[in-house]
Amino acid sequence: MDRVDGVVIGAGVVGLAVAKTLLEAAPSDQREWLVLESADAIGTGTSSRNSEVIHAGIYYTPGSLKAQLCVRGRDLLYRYAQTRGIGHQRCGKLIVATQDAQRPSLQAIAEKARANGVDDLVWLEREQAQALEPELACVAALHSPSTGIIDSHALMLSLLGDVEQAGGLLAVQSAVASAVCTPEGIVLQMADGSELLARQVINAAGLSAPALARAFQGLDARQVPRAWYAKGNYFTLSGAAPFSRLIYPVPQAAGLGVHLTLDLGGQAKFGPDVQWVEAADDLVVSSAHEADFYREVRQYWPGLPEGALQPGYAGIRPKISGPNEPAADFVIQGPSVHGVPGLVNLFGIESPGLTSCLAIGEAALVALRA
Repeated sequence: MDRVDGVVIGAGVVGLAVAKTLLEAAPSDQREWLVLESADAIGTGTSSRNSEVIHAGIYYTPGSLKAQLCVRGRDLLYRYAQTRGIGHQRCGKLIVATQDAQRPSLQAIAEKARANGVDDLVWLEREQAQALEPELACVAALHSPSTGIIDSHALMLSLLGDVEQAGGLLAVQSAVASAVCTPEGIVLQMADGSELLARQVINAAGLSAPALARAFQGLDARQVPRAWYAKGNYFTLSGAAPFSRLIYPVPQAAGLGVHLTLDLGGQAKFGPDVQWVEAADDLVVSSAHEADFYREVRQYWPGLPEGALQPGYAGIRPKISGPNEPAADFVIQGPSVHGVPGLVNLFGIESPGLTSCLAIGEAALVALRA
């Protein structure tokens, strides 16, 4: 049986960022690490099916991991992207109230942001917001200059380069079926029948993380949360967008509302909505949602032309809280919690996981050593 110093399961943006952080912190003689990916390429799951937004850290419960790691991760990510020449833009966004009844909610968002250390939000009245974005319909808005966008694939390629530069290796089409926690380390039982002994294992399997953790013999199943799948559909805009900033409505119960985001080429897309589904591979965008998107978008962009929306793509949020439940925080679960030496589980790493990826790497290192 082969033996390695460590394994990160999952080569999405979070898994790659964790692997980079742990490898760079490891002694030079303990850098035999593998990143195991069940698919045939990196980042084919949630990491490639999101809005590619660098969040400022506005919405999350003060003191939560989401709040702390988003603000820390935002700063790390901007610095990393600048240093490595990764395409990104600090374009800013407007969070808009489209009716006076939403003003208190907008004010509450501003107060929560300040509690999280986000101190650059600017309150705008209708005329001020429309001076920035003439096509926008609102009664008031919050301007977040720290929000941005990033080329997530270029980010993942850069992180993978760092992993390999530090001595790590990527193995694709390498699904982990189960594991046995032993005093010598964690024996990973691969889907192809082979076994691998690792002193340290990070479960960064995203949507599959809870199911995989339940297949770890020696880990108390009571430590593993239930997985919930919240599908987010996206529609793309045909033609040029009249906005230069991202536009977000006041958030909905399980998401941030159907918002407008831009890619680095200026192409606009709308989404995601929230659709609870039973399977993590339910990724078809149905035209049945089209009328809902037109209705939601026209609340803040009444000039959206008929026929301008086209079905785009869908992603699944790896949630660990279900419908009508308060949104769960990130779970970064190390030996001090579950009692298994060398194991860290990452559960519920939904948005702002992309923004937080480098900070999650730091937190995983702390959890591993605790």
